[in-house]
Amino acid sequence: MTPEVSAPESALNRNPWLAALALLCAGAAQTLTFAPFNQWWLGPVSILVILLVTVPMDSARLFRAGWLTGLGLFASGASWVYISISQYGNTSVPVAILLTVLFVAGLALFHGLTFWFWGRLARTSRIRRLILFPAAWVLGDWLRSWLLTGFPWLYLGTAHTDGPLAGLAPVTGVHGITLWITATGAAAYAVLWLALQKRPHPALLVAVLALAPWLAAPTLNRVAWTTLSDKPVSFAAMQGNIPQLIKWDPEFLKHQIVTYLTMTADHWDKDLILWPETAIPLPQDEAGPIIEEIRQQLGEHSTLITGIPWYGYSEEKDGFTYRNSIMAIGNGDGMYYKQKLVPFGEYVPMESVLRGLIGFFDLPMSSFSRGPAYQKPLEANGIKVRPFICYEVAYPDFVAANSRGAGLLVTISNDGWFGDSIGPLQHLQIARMSALETGRYMIRGTNNGVTAVIDEKGRITGRVPHFEKATLTGEIRTATGNTPFMETGSWPVLILAAILVVFVRERRIPPLRAD
Repeated sequence: MTPEVSAPESALNRNPWLAALALLCAGAAQTLTFAPFNQWWLGPVSILVILLVTVPMDSARLFRAGWLTGLGLFASGASWVYISISQYGNTSVPVAILLTVLFVAGLALFHGLTFWFWGRLARTSRIRRLILFPAAWVLGDWLRSWLLTGFPWLYLGTAHTDGPLAGLAPVTGVHGITLWITATGAAAYAVLWLALQKRPHPALLVAVLALAPWLAAPTLNRVAWTTLSDKPVSFAAMQGNIPQLIKWDPEFLKHQIVTYLTMTADHWDKDLILWPETAIPLPQDEAGPIIEEIRQQLGEHSTLITGIPWYGYSEEKDGFTYRNSIMAIGNGDGMYYKQKLVPFGEYVPMESVLRGLIGFFDLPMSSFSRGPAYQKPLEANGIKVRPFICYEVAYPDFVAANSRGAGLLVTISNDGWFGDSIGPLQHLQIARMSALETGRYMIRGTNNGVTAVIDEKGRITGRVPHFEKATLTGEIRTATGNTPFMETGSWPVLILAAILVVFVRERRIPPLRAD
């Protein structure tokens, strides 16, 4: 493809190896925007680098360019899955490396498809490519959020829990923030392009339009989208720090239960007590004595919410099955069954083929069934509590839709699978984005970290150290009302992206010539 005009990206495209390295580095730079690095400003910078390489590129090469970008992102930002496979999956190091490489390379295909789609739509028009790039990127993220159960991780917008675009979250959701980050990168490219052509007035106009949301979003962050109650709710969240290798060992069952009962001894009178995912590593139909002991210890107005497997008859399965669940005990009621299951960790795709091949396909409790689509919130002292288990909290539209009518959000997890990696810290940041999108407090209980309480603005107001046995106590406030994002979900952003695709693709755009 011949560029329409001389452009600032020519140096990067002179050498294909240099172009490939630039794309890998641009993808990896996006990992630095997330926790624990929090360099959110690298988001639009990485997009600018990607566009400098790809805008003048022949459409046939864009799939490879997207795959390299995704490879840089997921190899740096999601390779923590290696710890789960190697340390806890009873898998040899060579096999664990192979599976991790396949996982990362497979995720990178989403970026490859996104770039291919972008090239097919934009064809050879530089202007069309710049306009369509943000739309294509967001649609690619959305596709990744549900295809093959979805991997809603490492969205560029998530980095802005502490960034200037955080105020957009309750209005547009994380995809809206991502749209503007990518649009800013495209605008920066356009400004450079116009400046080289000595067209200062159009360049200035593009720069002003691109910067406007960055300046307006902090004002939006001061808006109270929901109403917080005046009455505080006391809570205690226990982080037992149970080693993952003994989590499902029957010999250590009593030790785990005693650990949590002992940690709760001074907190039975709290309004809400939270134990983490599968804190009771025993199906509810076998845990009667433990549940009764908890009921006896709880104060009159106290509710304990705990992770516990459920075993029973399922009409959907037409048989008996296990489910990853949360139960409310005491002055409350309800049970929630996890809907978004982790592949291989909680169920095995193509089970009849893969089960038994290697240890990773036989992890403990990897035969869970998905819970029904609609479930009532838990009740705790008259408060409607919407629970989420593990990475369910990473699905923005799922969280927003299910949080309507709930006064408080609770998420429990066991991030011990990911060891001392950046995975648990990324997970905490995602939970913060969900609290910000819904304008609600969220209590996060984990086995070994990070247990935290997050306010309605996505700010951490309390946490306990990682990899320690500790109890987090404090007060939260329930919320009423819905944020705009809770009412609409990501549909306005997705519809806008679709409109851009249809309109810009069909409209004849003349090339922009230098004066």
